[in-house]
Amino acid sequence: MRMECLVPARFLTIIAHLVIVITIFWSRDNNVKACLPLEFTQEQYDTEDRKLVVALSVTLGLFAVELAGFFSGVSMFNSSQGLLSLAVHCSASVSLSFFVFEKWECWTYWVIFATCSVLPAFVEILLFIAVFGLKKKPL
Repeated sequence: MRMECLVPARFLTIIAHLVIVITIFWSRDNNVKACLPLEFTQEQYDTEDRKLVVALSVTLGLFAVELAGFFSGVSMFNSSQGLLSLAVHCSASVSLSFFVFEKWECWTYWVIFATCSVLPAFVEILLFIAVFGLKKKPL
C-alpha cells in the first residue's frame, strides 16, 4: 500500500474514534449504570460518572496531541505511525461501538483507552521530540 493512500484512511479512523467518544459523552448514563450494582446510591453513580468523564476528557486531550502531530506534518507521512494509528483507531471505533450499544462495564473503557488512545499519542509525542527536539526529518 502506498503511503498516500494511508493518510486519508488514518485521518478518517481518527475522526471515527473521536465521533464515538463524543457519542459516549452523550449517552454515558447507560454505561455508568452498567458499572453499578442493581441497587446503587447517588454517590456511587456520581463517582462512576466522574471516572468516565475523566477518562473521556483525557481521551479528547490525546486526540488533540495526535491531530496536532498529524496536521503539523510531524507524522502525516510517517508510515510506522500511520499504520499504528490506523490499526488502533479502527480497533477503538469497533470496540467503543460495542461499549455503547452493549453497555459494557466501565473498566473495559480503560483497557480500550490504554491501547487505543495512550499508545498512539505516546508515539506521537516521541515523534514531536525527535523532530523538534533532536531536529530529525519528519519521515
